[in-house]
Amino acid sequence: MGAWVRGVMAGLRRLLTSHPRWMAATAAGFGALAGVGGYTFQYAEGLSYLSNDPRACVNCHIMNDQYDSWLKGSHHAAATCADCHLPHGFFEKYAAKARNGWNHSKAFTLQNFPEPIRITPFNRAALQHNCIECHRGMTGAIAAHADVGTDEARCTDCHRSAGHMQLR
Repeated sequence: MGAWVRGVMAGLRRLLTSHPRWMAATAAGFGALAGVGGYTFQYAEGLSYLSNDPRACVNCHIMNDQYDSWLKGSHHAAATCADCHLPHGFFEKYAAKARNGWNHSKAFTLQNFPEPIRITPFNRAALQHNCIECHRGMTGAIAAHADVGTDEARCTDCHRSAGHMQLR
């Protein structure tokens, strides 16, 4: 693959240096793309998503109900959105943030998401894992005798409003 990439880059370099219009058009295209991308990232408060601040989750108004219910919920003083909804490993956490960010921005831009908002299977698995890890002292005996990592038995089946007050 390295040779293929080098070949493409060499061909692109020849094209751009032999055709000044191509070079100007390519530079303008990259500049426009960088400008629009930078503006969108700034407008969407992109840097806030790198933090663990729960207010980042309400940058998009669609999450206001979830945020308000978390403020009233039992885990408000103990856990943030990221503590429950994202993997805890550094790389896994930021990979999940990138994946969720892409999916959320696409869904909200295209307005093709279910209402009320529903947790995805990927995030449901992270939530289940995090419930068990944080409450290992209480769940250890249950986990030893049941397959709590599957959809057959989820913590939220019984503890529906643990992290959030029951939504409408």
